[in-house]
Amino acid sequence: MLIARSAQEAHLYMDLRACACGAAGFDRQHRLEERDGALVSVYEGVCAACGTTRVFEFTLSDDRPQEPPAFGGAEPSRILDPGEFLWVADQVSTESGLRLLSAPLADHRAIGAATAYAIAALEEVAKFLPEHADRVPEDRFTSRLGQEMYAKDPTRFTRQDITAALELKRRIAAGTRQFGSQQG
Repeated sequence: MLIARSAQEAHLYMDLRACACGAAGFDRQHRLEERDGALVSVYEGVCAACGTTRVFEFTLSDDRPQEPPAFGGAEPSRILDPGEFLWVADQVSTESGLRLLSAPLADHRAIGAATAYAIAALEEVAKFLPEHADRVPEDRFTSRLGQEMYAKDPTRFTRQDITAALELKRRIAAGTRQFGSQQG
């Protein structure tokens, strides 16, 4: 059984797992079931591309996250790897960065939610760093996407690079809040 630290983490896990036909994402319904005294979150839906029923089941860990956009508490994910989180941070950062470049200053604050999501994903990467290590160990990359991200540029998983990326994204987030409040 998959162990998720939050609904947000469960949704990201499902979003990153394509159907056997290759289609990503699906409209899903959620229900809770009790099994052997434990609550299980069940997500079920049909792939729009091929009609296959997709089902994901998660139990919630005791590691409760802060409020969204956080994915989990202090411990690293058991279902997503650091490469997947970095990929998400990159995708969201690129999209929100392009929106920042083309949006009027008054709209910058609205882009802040995407920036916060990217920061939360990058904070998840940092959770995979062992306490006294300078980089995320290669064996922590368990997904194909994660392994590809690591192989493409292992230096992105060093403590120095993760810290610098977090500092930059936090400055950008502060700027979107500042510009939004000056215009609003």
